Amino acid sequence: MGAIVYLLSGIIFSVGLGLAGMLQPSKVVGFLNPLDENGWDPSLAFVMIGAIGVHLVLYRLTLKREKPVCAEKFGIPTRSDINKRLIVGSALFGAGWGIAGYCPGPGLASLTTGADGVFAFVGAMFLGMGAFQLAVNAWNKSQG
Repeated sequence: MGAIVYLLSGIIFSVGLGLAGMLQPSKVVGFLNPLDENGWDPSLAFVMIGAIGVHLVLYRLTLKREKPVCAEKFGIPTRSDINKRLIVGSALFGAGWGIAGYCPGPGLASLTTGADGVFAFVGAMFLGMGAFQLAVNAWNKSQG
């Protein structure tokens, strides 16, 4: 049952990204770069505001449940500290999103479009994730 719910959720999310224009790197860059020569495109702000509104309502309703539909317990983060790793990671994420016009979710969903550069982006994303995991494993091994 869980796998079907996850698949349907992913499909609905991907369709929503497409309808919102987030699978178009030019639209994303046009929003993220207010100095763009083609002019700033504020339309994605409405998408984000809508997502925040839905989250505010449904998050509170969801937490009133005894447990999630497809899990034994809620996996809510407990850390609230801001550290160097969080800041550097956020900056890298934002820079990559601004340069490429893709972030991981829309990048994966954009594979269905066959758009120019999307396969390179997703390939580089997986290579980066693999390199990071290798570095973490090497670090942990050297510390242990």
